Amino acid sequence: MKKHNFGAGPSILPREVIEKTANAILDFNGIGLSILEISHRSKDFQPVLDEAVALFKELLDIPEGYSVIFLGGGASMQFCMVPYNLLNSKAAYLNTGVWASKAQKEAKAFGEVVEVASSKAYNFNYIPKNYSIPSDVDYFHITTNNTIYGTELLKDIDSPVPLVADMSSDIFSRPVDVSKYGLIYGGAQKNLAPAGVTFVIVKNELLGKVNRHIPSMLDYQIHIENGSMFNTPPVLPIYSAMETLRWLKAQGGLQEMEKRNIAKAELLYNEIDRNKFFVGTANETDRSRMNICFVLKPEYAELEADFQKLATERGMIGIKGHRSVGGFRASTYNALTIDSVQALVDCMKEFEKLH
Repeated sequence: MKKHNFGAGPSILPREVIEKTANAILDFNGIGLSILEISHRSKDFQPVLDEAVALFKELLDIPEGYSVIFLGGGASMQFCMVPYNLLNSKAAYLNTGVWASKAQKEAKAFGEVVEVASSKAYNFNYIPKNYSIPSDVDYFHITTNNTIYGTELLKDIDSPVPLVADMSSDIFSRPVDVSKYGLIYGGAQKNLAPAGVTFVIVKNELLGKVNRHIPSMLDYQIHIENGSMFNTPPVLPIYSAMETLRWLKAQGGLQEMEKRNIAKAELLYNEIDRNKFFVGTANETDRSRMNICFVLKPEYAELEADFQKLATERGMIGIKGHRSVGGFRASTYNALTIDSVQALVDCMKEFEKLH
């Protein structure tokens, strides 16, 4: 029976990326050594890093004046690296979920933090709107997709100050106007690569302006100057990222990914709205294309275990909702095919007939 991987992260990767990574682990490019055991400074690995950076710039159409670096520590490390490097006196944050809250908390150790708006009072089921971005802050931080609550900012916003975005879970799912951002970061374990590497896209002119001393490992400029090799980088995830970026390009790039992701999201949301047993948890205008959250209606809540059992029997993996929301969560990242979404929709219809 085919497995349909709806896991929120680490999550599904293109099958060919997994196979090529597995081959590289056994014998990298026919050199008789595993990619796990070669030097990161060798002539064999440097082209991998160079191509990964080049494909980042090509697929996202990154303008001149920006650098792309690969780091360790996950997106959570960026919660402190961003203010370490950019916050001189004051920063503004939009609070749309757990990860946005954690980023905001870390920034408070470096200066004043202004929360411009929050949807916490409604369990983060919508993206705040009609807020004002202060003009006297060093940057404005947003989290574009909220994996736990299933909300997403689907348009690049205009900001009067440098815009910083955590795009861990929706990078490469749609075209992005990078010129509107001062810095974009994310963990790789959604649409890019296995866990272990973090990407940062930063506008060079923003760096070197804070008054504090920055430890070398936390200084973006040092990592840029050393080409992501100030210390040993996460070699294997970077290789997988390169293969994923090759796959994205071969599939038609980000316009094609957005087209597919819209189709998948519409298919599943239409069934959630039609089916008498289910209801979506996010405000309809802010629904995520990447993490689709839904629950059983209150009058059918006692059937939750029944649906989970049926879905598992039909090959659905990773659809249990986060404890903060409950119910179910279907993560429909780039590598998930529309056939898997259709299989989940069929399962929901079967559940409706059974009950």
